[in-house]
Amino acid sequence: MAEAVTRPSSPAPARNLAFSLPNILTYSRCAAVPLVAACLFWADFLQGGFVLRWVALGLFVAAAVTDFFDGYLARAWSQQSAIGRMLDPIADKLLVSTCLLMLAFDGTIRGWSMWAAVVILCREILVSGLREFLAELRVSVPVSRLAKWKTTLQLVSVGFLLAGPAGDRLVPGVTLAGLVLLWVSAVLTLYTGYDYFRAGGRHLVAGDNR
Repeated sequence: MAEAVTRPSSPAPARNLAFSLPNILTYSRCAAVPLVAACLFWADFLQGGFVLRWVALGLFVAAAVTDFFDGYLARAWSQQSAIGRMLDPIADKLLVSTCLLMLAFDGTIRGWSMWAAVVILCREILVSGLREFLAELRVSVPVSRLAKWKTTLQLVSVGFLLAGPAGDRLVPGVTLAGLVLLWVSAVLTLYTGYDYFRAGGRHLVAGDNR
């Protein structure tokens, strides 16, 4: 009696996660960036542009909420992907950086508070450069819990500042609260940036010795 021949099963085709819900949420956060910028731009030129500031705040809050859900759903549904890991931190930096630039443009951030914005922007550029260099060495630097709190505080401070003068008409002190939180987040930004460079410093020195 001939023995049955068992054929090796072919590997299951890899799932295309480019258009999974977590990635779509990340794409929507990127798409919100020019919309928020446009609202702030036109609010500065239109008479009584307070409505546009509330629209900008609404878009910003919706985008910030996706920052939580895209990562949570990707882990819960096992839909983590390379494009998601790449775009998620980029989307956060685009959103915060664009808002800071536009808030400086319309004068919500001015004077000494400009330095807080400069610290945040410079840190994001430096850490992004460090991560890119370490990626070439196949070295991963995990995001610390304090860095996540830093990002959350940045989002909250920018939210207050987006309301700005429109928020001050309802509750006096909204802009001031946003500026105070911006300085606190700038201090955390410096500390977490130092943590990243301390963790990656030995790899920078080792790279010169290779």
